[in-house]
Amino acid sequence: MSGSNVLFDAPGPRARRLSTILSWVSGVLLLGAVAWGIMVLNAPRESGGITLPGMFDPSRWDIVADPEFWEFVIFTGVWNTLRAAIVAAVLAVALGVVLSLLRSSPIGWIRIPTAVLIEFFRGMPVLLMMLFILLVAGTGQYWAVVAALAVYNGALIGEALRAGLVALPRGQREAALSVGMRPLQSKMLVEFPQAFRQMLPIIVAQLVVLLKDTSLGYIVGYQELLRVTLNNLGSFYGNRYLFTLWCVAFILYLAMNLSLSWFARWLGRRGDRRYRVGKVGPAPEDPSQALLMADAKAAARESESAART
Repeated sequence: MSGSNVLFDAPGPRARRLSTILSWVSGVLLLGAVAWGIMVLNAPRESGGITLPGMFDPSRWDIVADPEFWEFVIFTGVWNTLRAAIVAAVLAVALGVVLSLLRSSPIGWIRIPTAVLIEFFRGMPVLLMMLFILLVAGTGQYWAVVAALAVYNGALIGEALRAGLVALPRGQREAALSVGMRPLQSKMLVEFPQAFRQMLPIIVAQLVVLLKDTSLGYIVGYQELLRVTLNNLGSFYGNRYLFTLWCVAFILYLAMNLSLSWFARWLGRRGDRRYRVGKVGPAPEDPSQALLMADAKAAARESESAART
């Protein structure tokens, strides 16, 4: 340990060998489980004296070669899912911003009712909220899905942003106030951008959950991806293709969620690079540094104006 900052000893030969053996055993067991599942699904089945082909039989997958099948899936199911998810995500983020600011207000008659409202929305299941909006407000299936997702996820995003505001060092606010900013200006221009950047992974993770929760629109009759594939196309093509339709819906959902996660990681890396090169950075924690920076900027502006004259 001398001359080193390593907290734990490096694994020895026995530990590395044991780790390698466990990794190989786990991999073999996983491959065995996958192979067993494929064999079970692909085995022919008896039903009412009729032998049905396995799930991976080509006769169960011929619909994927039909262009009309993909046209209906993409332009109806995927489009309706993304349309509801995008609008709900924008509304949820906007609502989360408003709720986080109201929840962190120093005024009690604003902060306490907002906290009660957030807890109410967080505690209500999304499906019940969709049904309530559909039956009571009569907004239609699309807006019932969008409104319920926006309200529920907006409450969660608002709490995440409030946690980000609370986690900021006190020096950020003190530095902003010391240069003449008002409390609201400090919160909007200095504190909130940093809290949003810190909570961005949580916000994006919640947006992935929002995208998956669009499948709850199946219950209220909204024509999203799950209802289009398993209900509409399942009724059209018959139960023979249900496993195929399930696989198609699963792959499309997985592609959309992984794309959103990849975008979040790219956005986080881009923000880190901008932070490292100094293009974007937090306000100084020391108020005296903030005053020096403000005086330097003021002096630079005065010198520029004198040079122009």
